[in-house]
Amino acid sequence: MVTIINHEKIADELEIGLIIAKDKGNIVYTNKVAAELLNEYKILEELITRVGKSDFDKIVINSKRKIFLRSFLHNKEDEEYSIILYDSARLNKVVTDISLNECEAILDSTQDAVCIDDFRGYTQWVNKSCEDLYNVKREEVIGKSVEELEKEKIFNPSVAKMVMKEKKQVTILHNNKKGKRILTTGTPMLYEDGSIKKIVSTSKDISELVYFKNKLEDIQSELERFKEKGQETVGNMVVKSKEMREVINLARKLSQIDTTVLITGDSGVGKGEIAKFIHKLGDRKEKPFIKVNCGAIPESLIESELFGYEPGAFTGSSKKGKKGQFELANKGIIFLDEIGELPLNLQVKILQVIQEKEIQRVGGEKTISLDVRIIAATKRNLKQMVDEGTFREDLYYRLNVVPIHIPQLMDRKDDIFPILMHFLRTFNSKFEMQKRLSKDAVDKLLRYDWPGNVRELKNMVERIVITTSHDIITAEDLPSPIIDDGEREATISIPKDKDLKETMEEIEKQIIKNIAYEHRTTREIAKVLGISQPTVVRKMNKYGINND
Repeated sequence: MVTIINHEKIADELEIGLIIAKDKGNIVYTNKVAAELLNEYKILEELITRVGKSDFDKIVINSKRKIFLRSFLHNKEDEEYSIILYDSARLNKVVTDISLNECEAILDSTQDAVCIDDFRGYTQWVNKSCEDLYNVKREEVIGKSVEELEKEKIFNPSVAKMVMKEKKQVTILHNNKKGKRILTTGTPMLYEDGSIKKIVSTSKDISELVYFKNKLEDIQSELERFKEKGQETVGNMVVKSKEMREVINLARKLSQIDTTVLITGDSGVGKGEIAKFIHKLGDRKEKPFIKVNCGAIPESLIESELFGYEPGAFTGSSKKGKKGQFELANKGIIFLDEIGELPLNLQVKILQVIQEKEIQRVGGEKTISLDVRIIAATKRNLKQMVDEGTFREDLYYRLNVVPIHIPQLMDRKDDIFPILMHFLRTFNSKFEMQKRLSKDAVDKLLRYDWPGNVRELKNMVERIVITTSHDIITAEDLPSPIIDDGEREATISIPKDKDLKETMEEIEKQIIKNIAYEHRTTREIAKVLGISQPTVVRKMNKYGINND
């Protein structure tokens, strides 16, 4: 036993209890831990007497506190034995202390700033990200109270201080010393009785998120400005440009006059929509609107498709016969799309319908009177076809009484944005999504020439709404032809037939116009050009440049 007593200091450093006892539980030595346990739990003395020379036993103090005892005889003559007490609470603390280094290493590797305060509000530890985010060293904050750190404007306001007051999780948005926007959440770690054990605060730099949020709000407000300023919805069309307003006004007038109409324009410009618009506004709106794509029907079938046929008119025909598209359109409108694709022999019959108001079925002998209005459309140059002998001149003049020409989308760029947003809303609704366009994406879409016109724009919007995995559609999400086209540098042409003053004004006009395509406000344009905003406004008015 002398040996044990000589090592009393060593024994007191142990996290386990050590008791030396003789027969019948006569205790002769306790180390520091054992003395504390005996003093705290009197039941242990009774247990020690009961244990005697037994090998192992345990006692449960409460639902979470367990004390294990191991006894062994080490002096047979004096019947002296030792008892080792393993206190579960103390052992858990040892395990926690052992793994603390590992925890610190893990927390130091995270990007979020972490700060740990005790229940009184004194900082116990911060990770490296916290040092970087708040521009402090650990030794400058550890041991200081929340009031001190708040006063020094290191953690200002202190989320830990708020947690201590409200005794619940608190999240705040604030600035650090460098003006960065910080999102901080303080979370209390509680004892069973609800009192605070520690407070763990995590902070994240959200300056970029705030920046993009503000930019998004700017874009949204800009989109609303575009939406509300000078655009008009006509049927399924969205119109803003002067060119399309003229088209719509002419179509509106022609809807009230029962005459043949020829609509010309490239593929995808909206010829079919104008035909529907005329039908919708006219006296025949309650009657049929029959569309026939003359270029999509085989030449051998197009006559029977247009005019119908009598029973048994040709091999494979129905025994009952069939009405043609002209008969189905009686009292209404027949829309002959791509009429330039009709063969010459059928052009004669179309002319007869216009002049005589009657048709004759294939294989039939009697004529059928009709009251039908013809609207024709083509992407081809019918006048050139007349000169080449591939289109009848008399039919051309019959159709071309009041022509409507729809310009390409590239020639009416003011319509691009409202049409774009119309289709974006349409497909968001259809696919139950909330996709939006970033400013860089809008800029590239406005620069693109849209060779496929409105149809290409519509298909593109549907594609990016479906394929993008995120809500904000950026320029990188656009199809490669649009990205490549948008990379073209703005060019400036120098006029040759003007004097110096006129030449300089023309160059100035082109420069301002090119900058206006890239920057949506006159303040941004002024900043790029290095002139005042009022000067930009004056010059844009002078040259007729509309930055919308």
